[in-house]
Amino acid sequence: METWNALLLGLTSILAWPAVGFMVLGVLIGIWLGAVPGLGGVLGMILILPFLFGWDPINAFALLLGLFAVTSTSDTIASVMLGIPGTAASQATILDGYPLAQQGQAARAFGAAFTVSAFGGVFGAAVLAISLPLITPVITAFRSGELFMLAVLGLTMVGSLSGGSIVKGIGAALLGLLLAMVGSADTVAIYRYTFDSSYLQDQLPLIPVVLGLFAIPELMELATRNVSISRVPKNQAEGGGMLVGIKDAVSNWWLATKCAAIGTYIGILPGLGAAIVDWVAYGYAVQSAKDKSKFGKGDIRGVIAPESANNAIKGGALIPTVAFGIPGSLGMAILLGALLQVELLPGPDMLTTDLHITFAMVWTIVIANILAAALLMILAKQVAKVAFVPGHLIIPGVILFIFMGAWLGGQTSIEAWIICLMFGVVGYLMKQTGWARPPLVLGLILGDIIENRFLLATNAADGFGWMTSWINLIIIALIVGTVFLAARGVVKNKQSEDKAEAGEGRGFNPAMSLPFSLVTIFVFAAAIIMATEWENPEVNMFPFSIAIPGVVLAAMAAFSDGRAFGRVRAQSQSLGAMFAKAGEQALLLRSIKFVAALVGMALIMLVIGQKLAIPLFIYLYLRLWARYATWICALYAFVGWLFLIILYDRIIHLNFHIPLLNDWLIKLMPENWEWLIV
Repeated sequence: METWNALLLGLTSILAWPAVGFMVLGVLIGIWLGAVPGLGGVLGMILILPFLFGWDPINAFALLLGLFAVTSTSDTIASVMLGIPGTAASQATILDGYPLAQQGQAARAFGAAFTVSAFGGVFGAAVLAISLPLITPVITAFRSGELFMLAVLGLTMVGSLSGGSIVKGIGAALLGLLLAMVGSADTVAIYRYTFDSSYLQDQLPLIPVVLGLFAIPELMELATRNVSISRVPKNQAEGGGMLVGIKDAVSNWWLATKCAAIGTYIGILPGLGAAIVDWVAYGYAVQSAKDKSKFGKGDIRGVIAPESANNAIKGGALIPTVAFGIPGSLGMAILLGALLQVELLPGPDMLTTDLHITFAMVWTIVIANILAAALLMILAKQVAKVAFVPGHLIIPGVILFIFMGAWLGGQTSIEAWIICLMFGVVGYLMKQTGWARPPLVLGLILGDIIENRFLLATNAADGFGWMTSWINLIIIALIVGTVFLAARGVVKNKQSEDKAEAGEGRGFNPAMSLPFSLVTIFVFAAAIIMATEWENPEVNMFPFSIAIPGVVLAAMAAFSDGRAFGRVRAQSQSLGAMFAKAGEQALLLRSIKFVAALVGMALIMLVIGQKLAIPLFIYLYLRLWARYATWICALYAFVGWLFLIILYDRIIHLNFHIPLLNDWLIKLMPENWEWLIV
């Protein structure tokens, strides 16, 4: 009876004024932050947190959770429209969401995604409400060893399922784990793979890597091929309406329910949740489907599964945060700080005397998800039309958000732009050569967690006895089953002569694939040699464990690419003709020019700063590359400059780069107005 009263009190509290107003404000901010690559809910929570001192707890969490709960709904926009994961929880959505947009069916993807996102958010919150008194045994059963194995399962799923080659998929995951080793080791103050760069001592920044890896290659394709996001003209796009997507979600209600359950209970596990939940759900959707042939090429089930799971995770992640003070993610860690800031202590009180506040959080998640889905349904029809807009008009605006997002997420340093550009080139090469990009990113996200949990489990058990627990044995069986089923699917595709290049990790260009695989062998081998210099086993054990199998897998990929290289060479008149055709297929020369333009923008930024360099890039790109009228170029550049000033300067208060001509530029402006250009 007390629980029921607390549930009703929580609902009335969140619907009372001003709490409901703060929740709506949080939802609106969250929709914006989730939709813009490089921002995300964590940034919004960080910006809002300092203002919450002295607030009523209900009002504070209405704003914070209203914002945070909906970012994994609106991040679908970037995933579907641009092939860029808006947040870590939307990586799997790009595999089928972006191909749907390329087929002119972005509205269908949005209809399905927003429907199941609302359902997943409500489901996760409902399970949270039911599970609060019962969840302790589940959380305590997953210790370091179990969390390590669960992370390995996530990596295996993404490596096996994204792309046409399991060897390249798992190899890419190992490459991501290796990149995660950059920086200071956890146990000993030894720097690994930093190349004497102070910037890399705090690890490779995730956001510049992700934005470079996914965004730049897609923008490069739009620019070099002179196409829209949709490769199908608007009048020829069939079956792509919003209502069709909603019907897809309803007809796949059982899949959405099961994936929401997966999301909720994985969200309970501290440190892993958002990083792997969409991949586990996506993997389940693929393995449980009778017809797997369309996954990765525009299967609506590939949108429904991860989107229902990544929204349900918010309810699950709240459980260890409020019940035990163990945040399941960075966002939950900030929420934990907010709890303490409004003088609430996580633990038994949140489940007894303050239970109504806990239920108010639950209701906030429920209402925020429904409200966000409704608003996005209204907006999505218009957003989907962007898929048919000429790509040249999309590129400059996205470049602004990509590079400023990289700057924001990369310690506001020029190195962030360098990393973004470097991984843009790597992403382009991976896309051309059949090396899937999502496994690399997931490896980078999970690397530190995996190493830390592995060392804790091994030290606590004084060996590998922890692997024999019943939970780990089940997870090992799932890992083996995932690889087996994925391998069987690859064999079936080859037997059915499915040569389609569409989809992540399905590129086929042997003249580029073989050199890339050979370079990957060199990277893993160099990592092994460098690791021999660190004598402490706790420092070099994990790099060895990653790089040695990495060499083997890269060698297997090189062997396969070598055979394909030989077949293509036999069909070509000469070696030069073969490489010329490969370069033409990849639009290599125009791609190099596009990257050179981005490098030029970065160099100009050093001289005159972002506030002038980015608008200048927008103008020159539209005028010289896209050949638009001068007034259109100038207007677009001016709007870009306004965004830089209003959003990044006045709202976020970002530290911009101090240009070489800073003193001279200041003299050009009236006193106290210098901030308009530097």
